[in-house]
Amino acid sequence: MADITEVDYIWKNGELVPWAEATTHVLSHSLHYGSGVFEGIRCYKDPASDKSFVFRLRDHMERLHRSCKIAMIDLPYSVDELCDATVEVIRANNLPACYIRPLVYRGYGVMGVDPTGAPTDVVIAVWPWDAYLGPEALANGVSVGVSSWRQRSNNAIPPAVKATASYMNSILAKLEAKQHGYAEAIMLNEAGLVCEGTGENLFIVRDGVLSTPPLSDGLLEGITRDTVLCLAEDLEIPAIEESLTRSDLYIADEVFMTGSAAELTPIGAVDGREVGKPGPVTRALQDRFFDVAYGRVEEYADWLTEI
Repeated sequence: MADITEVDYIWKNGELVPWAEATTHVLSHSLHYGSGVFEGIRCYKDPASDKSFVFRLRDHMERLHRSCKIAMIDLPYSVDELCDATVEVIRANNLPACYIRPLVYRGYGVMGVDPTGAPTDVVIAVWPWDAYLGPEALANGVSVGVSSWRQRSNNAIPPAVKATASYMNSILAKLEAKQHGYAEAIMLNEAGLVCEGTGENLFIVRDGVLSTPPLSDGLLEGITRDTVLCLAEDLEIPAIEESLTRSDLYIADEVFMTGSAAELTPIGAVDGREVGKPGPVTRALQDRFFDVAYGRVEEYADWLTEI
């Protein structure tokens, strides 16, 4: 985890605003009730070609629109406009590689649980951000623990919406994990099945077969998760979606988590049970992922937006 590095501009409500002036009122609805939705996206710079690409930008902005539809938030910008704004703010800040945070939230104007009448504010912020769980995580893996906190159910906060409110659950699990000496937490759903991390999807490998929980078990429809399933097919790695128990994590040959922030982070131990160093399937998928993100695989060129 790292502090935010300030840059020059944030895109807010259709214009570039100086970083320090991108403020919101303390009585904004989303600050009190969690009524916002967001995305996490990365822009990669290929060290070989010196070119920069935003990874699956359109897919992220389409998911942002879906989140707004579920949350009944009126998003006044099209997918194309949001994609163009992302390129604009990256170029304005002269960032060849960065993390991108689009956020749609209900602003100042009404108070109370009913958000009717609150204005919609839209921001896109960018800043330099290296490996989410630290520089050694991608190479050597991290230790995780199964949390006592359960993931929210399909009929509580729908997992298909990437909502600010749902991350209170993740915060509780993350803080508990840190107290126990783990880098990250794994949450089960209400049925006791493996769901996801605090901000990542999960994969295991056993006997050469890649497995990940199905969306019906209550997890976010992760874009990096979808990427890994596509890349596994490329590499002829057998991959299935199936419900997993915590015991499946303990006896797996390899375990890793995925997300725009976490990328493909190996897991070296679960609840004190050693998984070991990142294995051949994890390594192959990591290598393929970064080749794609750096623009080195022509068949995935439509996933990339060049800056």
